[in-house]
Amino acid sequence: MGTTKIRLSVLSFLQFAVWGSYLVCLGQYLGSAGLGTYISLFYAVVGFVSIFMPAVIGVIADKWIQGQRLLGICHLLAAVFMFSAWMYCEGPGQPEFTPLFTLYTLSLAFYMPTIALSNSVTFHILKDHGLDTVKDFPPIRVLGTVGFIVSMWFVNCAYFNDGQFGFAISDSNPNSAFRFQYTDMQLFVCACLGVILAVYSFCLPKVPVMAKSRTNGKSILSILGLDAFKLFKDSRMFVFFFFSMLLGVALQITNGFATPFITSFKGIPEYADTFGANNATLLTSISQMSEALCILLIPFFMRRFGIKNVMLMAMLAWVLRFGFFGIGNPGSGVWLLILSMIVYGVAFDFFNVSGALFVEQETNDNIKASAQGLFMLMTNGLGASIGMLIAGGVINNYVQPTEVNGTTYMLGDWSTPWLIFAGYALVVAVFFKILFKYKHTAQTR
Repeated sequence: MGTTKIRLSVLSFLQFAVWGSYLVCLGQYLGSAGLGTYISLFYAVVGFVSIFMPAVIGVIADKWIQGQRLLGICHLLAAVFMFSAWMYCEGPGQPEFTPLFTLYTLSLAFYMPTIALSNSVTFHILKDHGLDTVKDFPPIRVLGTVGFIVSMWFVNCAYFNDGQFGFAISDSNPNSAFRFQYTDMQLFVCACLGVILAVYSFCLPKVPVMAKSRTNGKSILSILGLDAFKLFKDSRMFVFFFFSMLLGVALQITNGFATPFITSFKGIPEYADTFGANNATLLTSISQMSEALCILLIPFFMRRFGIKNVMLMAMLAWVLRFGFFGIGNPGSGVWLLILSMIVYGVAFDFFNVSGALFVEQETNDNIKASAQGLFMLMTNGLGASIGMLIAGGVINNYVQPTEVNGTTYMLGDWSTPWLIFAGYALVVAVFFKILFKYKHTAQTR
């Protein structure tokens, strides 16, 4: 691997390591801090800031600031706000919702645009060095998933207590309760990685400002990708985007609630000492491993079965993802939790990646970018945000923060919400099967 690809692989690794340090374990900390009923809001805001901030940052990169510099600035600001959130949590007393949520949201507002911006910077540098983006980008992007997983493992095991730093994976270690997955130290790790990535971004090859911005002459609706709403005039595309939003409802639910759910078994004597209950973040990392592997399967499944059947597979995988959670436990039922992690790759990739490929294939060249923006808006924006708010309401009806031996867990009836979500995904799959009209051929238009 050449020097350029190595540098971009490090960028990808750090880009997602920042996110992996807290995305799947923040709910555990919020639960232990007495903010468990607000978990849905902390995850819903991811979608809300994703609706408009990437477009705003994209315009700035096009018009005024070099891409690699803007990437560094955004990561630095995100790190500053996340560090401020950590400092607030380290203060006296339990953290309150409003200050923590405000600082967290400001950090997200500058981090979320960097996902698209880092891709843009990577593509430009690859082309500038005469490399093939189609061939060379996927291996670089896979390092991002590796970074996410490594960060999860670190936060799962690392602890800091009374000036002592170390690693633990069970309650037999007296410092186990201070592991980062349970404490605000995950925010500190995120901030540190963000600063490192900011400095690294400033050292990347120059990505010049476009001489003629692609936004010139375009309305704000076009810049935000909303001009693609004209696709709704096509009944088939309307059904596709509508069901994309409905399935997008599921995207963030397990990110927000999987680890609080698994960790809650520590409050039940029968499961308190099990490996799964003590290592929820590590267990959940199997989902990311599955995701990385399933990306490689998509081209074959798309050619063999077509978009409709591939998306049906994703919907049914979501049924299994939630259903296995509903009947599993970290003891004798830990194999069901592992199966839930494995099917996540199909549930997430077969929906997101195949959906993006379908949009690419089915739209005209002059609206492809806008159509992709609309797909992201309907799924990771509106769908995921609405889904988290609804899921939070459902779960809070069955589960409440409960103190056990001085530690707060989210205890109650977890099975019912998971089975409700599984039923929802099944209903969506049935109606998608009936309403989405698409005949697969070997060569799609």
